[in-house]
Amino acid sequence: MTASTGPEALLVGEIFRRNAEVVPDRAAVSLGDAVMTHSELDRAANRVAHALRAAGVRHGDRIVCWADTALDVIPLFVAGARLGAAFAPISARLGLEEATALARLARPAVIVADPERSVAGAELATRIGVATHDLGTDLSAVSDAPVEEPALRETDPQVVFFTSGSTGAPKGVVLSHRANWLRSFQGVFRDQPEISLCMFPLFHMAAFTLGLAAWQTRGELALVAAAMPEEILAAVERRRANRLYCIPAIWARILAADTGRFDTSSLRELDTGTSATPVSLIHALKERFPGTVTRIYYGSTEVGSATTLPDADSLSKHGSVGPASPGVDVRLAASGEICVRSPYLADGYFDDPRATDAAWREGWFHTGDLGALDEDGYLSIVGRLKEIIRTGGEGVAPSEVEAALASHPSVAEVAVVGIPDPDWGELVCAVVVPTAGAVPELAELQAHLEGKLASFKKPRRLERRETLPRTAATGQVQRALLVQEISAGVTD
Repeated sequence: MTASTGPEALLVGEIFRRNAEVVPDRAAVSLGDAVMTHSELDRAANRVAHALRAAGVRHGDRIVCWADTALDVIPLFVAGARLGAAFAPISARLGLEEATALARLARPAVIVADPERSVAGAELATRIGVATHDLGTDLSAVSDAPVEEPALRETDPQVVFFTSGSTGAPKGVVLSHRANWLRSFQGVFRDQPEISLCMFPLFHMAAFTLGLAAWQTRGELALVAAAMPEEILAAVERRRANRLYCIPAIWARILAADTGRFDTSSLRELDTGTSATPVSLIHALKERFPGTVTRIYYGSTEVGSATTLPDADSLSKHGSVGPASPGVDVRLAASGEICVRSPYLADGYFDDPRATDAAWREGWFHTGDLGALDEDGYLSIVGRLKEIIRTGGEGVAPSEVEAALASHPSVAEVAVVGIPDPDWGELVCAVVVPTAGAVPELAELQAHLEGKLASFKKPRRLERRETLPRTAATGQVQRALLVQEISAGVTD
């Protein structure tokens, strides 16, 4: 038996087996009033694994999951880990065309869809010629005996998370068992299980990183159906959560809402990241949730946590995202681009060696973000080489939105840019040159995109221009100039 296989290897499935042995009756995952214990999760995952194997899923395959947040997604995640079949979730907010494009990219052995997407999921599976499996199918008659996969190695792909590249083409980020295990391990001296409230949907890397981090402490992931203040804090009260990670926009909503009626005294750790965090937000969190610490993370699906600003520095070093996280090296390239190296980097982009070679160079991942390091080695994000807009923790490719808007009869030309925003990180802004005599409105452009793009990709702001600024040599739209002008209130 080698160091990369068996119980001593860093295998995600082993986390759940051990938890079921040691804390069988402790809650593992919850949603609303529904709770699944560690032993129930372990057995459910085994039944799903047996069912998938009977359907032809094998070691080295991929399982595309098209589902909204549901408890049944978690046993599927664990089942894939035990079979050695990579779990590849796609957003429930995507339409059939968008979902088909991602599924084709993944080349799965099976499409798993929830009841709301069962018809569309069947159509998707037909389009790409694979089998289907309904999430939540009654498997009570299926064996819950442990599943053995002798070929499984810790270096095998465990998940494929989809993200947008700088050109807007979707990419599948491949994370191994080893990478996910290391990203979520919290040491051997923690004496209290983590009960982590998750605001992220279950296609998002952060949801499973939070989950694995909690499960590595023999704790619980508390899910919510929607990232609304009342629902989040009601779940904190109900599950006595001690950790809550929210993006700045959601924290701002929580602070603005009338949420004082909820008992949040169990909270100890308040985390945030993915976009700029104003110092006023940190002050407000400390006032609203006394007895807690606030940490700020910078990272990505490809690197996990790159830097961490600890609570002790959250006020004195505000504007920074902290020094390198434990086990991570951070440096700046000559261009100022942030480069990251660690034992838990992603393995690359699925079936895309060119993009992988461009981003991973000599062991360093090139993030596409521009940074600055102070005399203490604390990193600040100052810009981006890539064009992807980061809004509310999601990536939006301008070219995709532009292509969808170009078919509107009132749009002669359009450029989509990200405008800095204290809540969302960036707002998706459409800069439109109208057709003769037309005066397009934001609401009609948003309606035009209904059914074509996910809601988070729709512009939240509209600017009208007589012309778009372009480079003299190549005629390319000068996006950076547009952002500067709009931020400064400059119009034609």
